[in-house]
Parts: sequence; C-alpha cells; structure tokens
Amino acid sequence: MGTLRLVLGDQLTRDISALRGLDKKRDVVLMAEVREEGTYVRHHKQKIALILSAMRHFAEALKQEGIKVDYVKLDDPGNTGSLIGELERALERHKAERAVVTEPGEWRLRATFDAWRQAHDGVFDICDDDRFFASHERFHEWAKGRKSFRMEFFYRELRRETGFLMEGDEPAGGKWNFDSDNRKALPKKLAAPERRRFAPDETSCEVMALVEREFSGHFGTLDEFDWPVTREEALSALAHFIEDALPLFGDYQDAMREGEPFLFHSLLSTSLNIGLLTPREVCLAAEKAWREVHVPLNAVEGFIRQILGWREYVRGIYWLKMPDYAETNFLDAREPLPDFYWTGETKMRCISDVVTQTRDHAYSHHIQRLMVTGNFALLAGIDPKEICEWYLAVYADAFDWVELPNTHGMAIFADGGLLASKPYAASGAYISRMSNFCEGCSYDPKARAGKEPCPFNALYWAFLMRNEKKLSKNPRLAMPYRTLAKWDGKRRESIAKEAASFIEKMKEGKA
Repeated sequence: MGTLRLVLGDQLTRDISALRGLDKKRDVVLMAEVREEGTYVRHHKQKIALILSAMRHFAEALKQEGIKVDYVKLDDPGNTGSLIGELERALERHKAERAVVTEPGEWRLRATFDAWRQAHDGVFDICDDDRFFASHERFHEWAKGRKSFRMEFFYRELRRETGFLMEGDEPAGGKWNFDSDNRKALPKKLAAPERRRFAPDETSCEVMALVEREFSGHFGTLDEFDWPVTREEALSALAHFIEDALPLFGDYQDAMREGEPFLFHSLLSTSLNIGLLTPREVCLAAEKAWREVHVPLNAVEGFIRQILGWREYVRGIYWLKMPDYAETNFLDAREPLPDFYWTGETKMRCISDVVTQTRDHAYSHHIQRLMVTGNFALLAGIDPKEICEWYLAVYADAFDWVELPNTHGMAIFADGGLLASKPYAASGAYISRMSNFCEGCSYDPKARAGKEPCPFNALYWAFLMRNEKKLSKNPRLAMPYRTLAKWDGKRRESIAKEAASFIEKMKEGKA
C-alpha cells in the first residue's frame, strides 16, 4: 500500500497539506476519535461534540470523493485511546509504507509526534500547516532582533503583503487601525440580529449521545448545541454574519449585555479553528462587503484585524516561545481558581452571566473573556496554569496555540508584557460603562450607600499596589499610578484589607 494520511480533528480542510498529492488507488486517510484528546483537559461537552461530529461529516465527504477512509470511532472495539496508538494500529492494518500528517496546532502533540518520528526514522512525515497567512519562518524573521513584539506592526506588514484593505501603498481610509471607533456602549433599544442556528442532524445527535455517555462529568450542557459541523454550514454562517451582523460589529464589538451572548460577533472562530473555513476566504468576504456593499470600514477593518492581525500574531508568539512560555508567571500569581468559574454561583452578576452562557454555549465573546473572567483572574492573582486550563477546557474554539497566548499574555500578563503592552486591568467602572451587568447587581461599582462596593474596585487598586515595583514604570499605567501616589498609608491599607477579605471569602466559596 502507499501512504497513510492522518487528519486531526482541527484539520478538516480539503486542501490540508497532508492530503495533497493523495493517490485514491493506494493511499488511505486515517481519522481517529481518541479519549486522550478529549480528556487531557476536561473539554466542554459541546467542544467534543463539535469536533467529533465535524470529523464524521468530513470523513463522509472524503468517501463521497472516492477516497479510502479508515475512521476509528471513540467506542470502537480495540481503540487504544491515543493518536499514536491508532497510527501504529493503522500502519499495521494497511501495511502502509509511510505515514504523513499536517503539523498539529499544539506543542504537546507536536512533541509527541516528533518523538515517535525519531523512533521510526523514515516512516512519518510532518508537513507544514500552511492554512495561515504567515509561516513559522515568516514570523521568526519578523521577530528577530526585536526587544518587544507588538501586533500592530506585524499586522501592517501582513496588510501590505496580502493587499487587504489597501489602496495602493496606503491603508484604506488613511488609517491602519480604527479601534478607537469600535468602543461604543450598546444602546438599550438596539436589538442584536437573530443568529442562524444549525439544528443537529442524525450524525450530530449520535455524537451528542456518545458525549453524554462517555464524558458525563465534563463541564457544560448540550441542550443549545447548534455549531456548524460541515463546510456548507460554515459558509452559511459566514454569509449570515457578513449580511446581518458585520455592519454594526465595529461599533459595538466591545459591548456586553446580560443574556446576550452573541450580539454582533461572527461566531466563526470554531469553523476557522477546526478548518471548515479558511482565514483568507473569510477576510475576502469581509473586504468585499466593504468595497461592494458599503459596510462601514471600521467594522471590516476591526474584523479583519482579528484574523489577519491578532490570530496570526498569537500563533506566531506561541510557536516562537513555547514550551517555556507556558511556565512564565511574571506577577507571581498563586491563588486557586474559584469554584464560581465552573458553577456561575456568585453575586457578581457579570461573572455569573458569562460563566452561565459559557456553560450553555461553550462561547463568550472576546471582551467578556478579556474584561470579565480574564480581568477578574488578573486582579485576584489566579494561578496562570489554572486559568489557562479553564479557558482551554470551556470554549469550543479554544486550541492551545490560540488560547494560551490570549490568556497567558493578554488577559493575565503572565509573560510580563511580551505579547501585550500593558495589563488589561480595570475596575467595575469599565464593566458598568460597557454593559448592563451592574444594573440590579448585589454590588455597586460606584459604592453608593446601602449597597456593597463592587469587588472589582478594591481588587483593581490592590493589584496595582501589589505589583507597583513591576508595573509603575509602564507608560500606559501612568495615570492610575499618579492617582495611587496621592493616597496615604491608611487608605492603601484599607483597600488592601478589603481586597484580601474578598479573596478569603472567594477561597471559602462565599463570594
């Protein structure tokens, strides 16, 4: 026989490098559902169901092309529970001459594959994953000699290279970045568009039953499962976003509203990260909407920046700095992850709402992740490993290459500023300004008489005091540190005690 072509659950792209040059007469595609990949962290039930259902649909599409597919289901007799185990079984089963796989997106799995390849010289090839705009070499070239890395400068280079939103040699609209136009609070009477749902078909229902049986103790519910699981559904989701949500995405991408998990966000990250969509076609669709349909430039630029800029940037950081990157803890954060990150049972309305929707949808949008759950973890000094594992487990779009830099670097500043120029720390005032979470909350961000003060406030100032030696010279924190410098010792002590009291209550499950 010819080549055994291993396709992973986040590589469901017909043009993936491992499938190029496939000989339908001699080659076999191997796809395997293995317990190890579902349990190295306790992934959300919807995340597991999404990947397994999408894998089964992709395998069926390959078979319709006349391609031989060896598909191992999770509950098949003899399933070893690991990708290496299934690779070894399939090589023996098919008497294959060699095997090939596209580079996995996680350092953990890449290290496993490298070790197996070294032990079986000449049998296993690992191809580049060229679904991204920038290769590892391209990012390394850009990063060489730099003392600090900033997404904005890398993004501008990719804009020039790809031509997206360019008018000759200049950026469309005369600016590279319209972020300052994308921070509006959501008007109370503005309704978010009804989002397109994808009802589970027979394959998805079969997978959901499997997940409930085999991963019953994992976080999350399957009641609201409606993710795209095929290429056709993903394209439909893309068209829906471009037409119905993108026009107002820019204005309100930072806004939050209780009970509204999606607002104007694309919900395309799952389809992008498992391969049902490619970043290039998504960016092309958004640019076309600006050029032909006159969708506002600030909306299109803000969206393309998330994909061409931020998504490429965090992947570059990940592969440049792993595995040491995951071990950094610049702020020496050591507190355990609170139980309410799993239960949602807290009087803090913002966290309760975000955790509840995460449980129900395996999703919250980027500002909820950064400025609610991420901001709290930063201020409270939650251990980086614990909060990073939580993010990786609970979100359907979370894969280590994208989750780790976003959480470790952006949300909790554990890398000391390698990725972001400042810690994204904020008091309750920010949450009040950008959401309606504070309305009716047990806590008050303005600390009016008769109500408990918002914990974010004391935690914010205590965070700045605790890390003053490390952060006070950061120019982007100059204003709050000027304010702090005016405080006397008594006020500092009072705030520190208030924050410490809340942390103790949190650890006792009383927050």
